[in-house]
Amino acid sequence: MAIRTILQLGDPGLREIARPVEDPGAPEVREVVADLADTLAHWRRTTGYGRAIAAPQIGVNLRVIFLQLPGATPWPFVNPEIIERSTDKMVVWDACLSFLSIFMQVERHREIAARYQDLHGDWHTVRAGEERDLSELLQHEIDHLDGILAVDRITDIRTLCTREEFEKRYRSQSPYATATADGRAAH
Repeated sequence: MAIRTILQLGDPGLREIARPVEDPGAPEVREVVADLADTLAHWRRTTGYGRAIAAPQIGVNLRVIFLQLPGATPWPFVNPEIIERSTDKMVVWDACLSFLSIFMQVERHREIAARYQDLHGDWHTVRAGEERDLSELLQHEIDHLDGILAVDRITDIRTLCTREEFEKRYRSQSPYATATADGRAAH
């Protein structure tokens, strides 16, 4: 429907706790999902980054996230919540469309289970692990709904680096190394 401006690090809207969606099938929720899809597609085309986005990033204070994994069907999550977390954790490189100029290492649970509603209001549970880096991605996006950013989860301030340094030194060993059809790397 529309490419929306993504709020950037420092905008207080990124720190608000998102409100639950009362009617997942409401036209305004479908419009938010369409805007998230268009905005994510735009960022992916123009930067080579972006697998998911949360409604608060476009200034919409609702518990909605949208995933577009390479080669997969678009996947909206309404009212997602993590219901199980493995005790086993992992350290991964993370970045965000709200501060794409910096990367850092964060600690995430290796596996999670998340509960969410689809656009019809039906509840689903997804188990996520390292496959397609789904566990870390869902944790990142659900954090957005609680006003938590990747910079809040940094493991060591010394891992903080610019996008240019990340691409030069670390990208080839990270989930961001997936190539797109035009040969550019994407995440």
